[in-house]
Parts: sequence; structure tokens; C-alpha cells
Amino acid sequence: MSKVKLAIVFYSQTGVNYKMASIAKEEAEKNGAEVRLLKVKELRDTSVVEPDSLWDKTIKATEDLKIATPEDLVWADAIIFSTPTRFGNVSSQMKDFFDSLGGVWSEGKLVNKFVTAFASSQNPNGGQEHTIRAIYTSAMHWGAIVVPTGYTDDSIFAQGGNPYGVSATQSPETYEISNDIKPAIEHQTRRLIEIAQKYIND
Repeated sequence: MSKVKLAIVFYSQTGVNYKMASIAKEEAEKNGAEVRLLKVKELRDTSVVEPDSLWDKTIKATEDLKIATPEDLVWADAIIFSTPTRFGNVSSQMKDFFDSLGGVWSEGKLVNKFVTAFASSQNPNGGQEHTIRAIYTSAMHWGAIVVPTGYTDDSIFAQGGNPYGVSATQSPETYEISNDIKPAIEHQTRRLIEIAQKYIND
């Protein structure tokens, strides 16, 4: 049986989406997937980052991670995207990565990739669902196969009941996320791998 090749592509400024992506990586590897944990390119000026701020800590924590390229998605059987919400949409950094995919898209190299997504914001009505659905809209243009969670596990209700994908509501003071979402991230990751596994070994 072939291993599922999983690309986890994230943008994180305060560490929340990095944590979500890391939980997914650990769960995927437990379930036999070959995983690439990848960050997207930063577009903002990092010279203004305050020392010991959450942004500074996240930059340092992720400095050794590879920057995602279109070829990483070509390699993958399945893809997880994780991004903070920016005014009800994906971050500009994630959007810039999507905009770089024109070449592989035009060659049909993203067709039948299995895609799921995570999002975060400071409040539960901060556009989390719209952000995930925006990612899925792009995936549909590629001819990818969207894998939402639906209500397929009790953990979905514990993390707020979002059937599109895990969405974290982070504390505006500490930017920590509830432990309640960890089982939902693990379930969504397993679900993606199980579905992709059936396809690649058909």
C-alpha cells in the first residue's frame, strides 16, 4: 500500500496556525503519511518586528522550515492549508502563494489533489468559515477534491461545530487556542488521509 504524500502549507504570525499545522503533521505521521510541513513566504517587513513578541517568536520557531513552492503541491496527494482570517478571507501571504500556482494549474497538475483547510481568528464570528470556503473555492478551480469534516465526529461539535474545517478562536490577549480543537484537527487530518489513501491505492 502506497503512503499518502501530504503537504501542510500554513501562514502564521502569532503561532496559532503553526501550532495547528504541527498537530496535523504529528497525527498524519502517526497514520503513516509522508509529510512536508511548509510555510508560505512572508510579505511584510520583518525588520519592524519587536523582539520577544509573538511574531518574533513565531519567526524563530519556523525559521528552519522550507518555504512552500508549487512543486510541493504537485508532489502531494493531499494538502492541508492553514491560515489566519484577514477580513473574512485568507491572509495576503497565503493568497500570494495561491497566485503562484498558475503554471502548475494550467498544466493540470493540481487535478484530483485532496484538499482540506484550517483557519483562525480572534472571535468565532471573525470570518473563519468564509476563509475556509475561500480556500475551497480556489481548490475547485484547480479540479481538486475538497474534503470538509462535515459532522463526522463528536470533536467537530467540541470545537464550535464548523463542518467546513477546524477553526480556532484565539484569545486576543495571549493568542492561545483551546485544547478542545486538538481532537478535531486530528480527526480532520485522519479523514483526509483515509480518503486519499483509498484513491491512490484503488
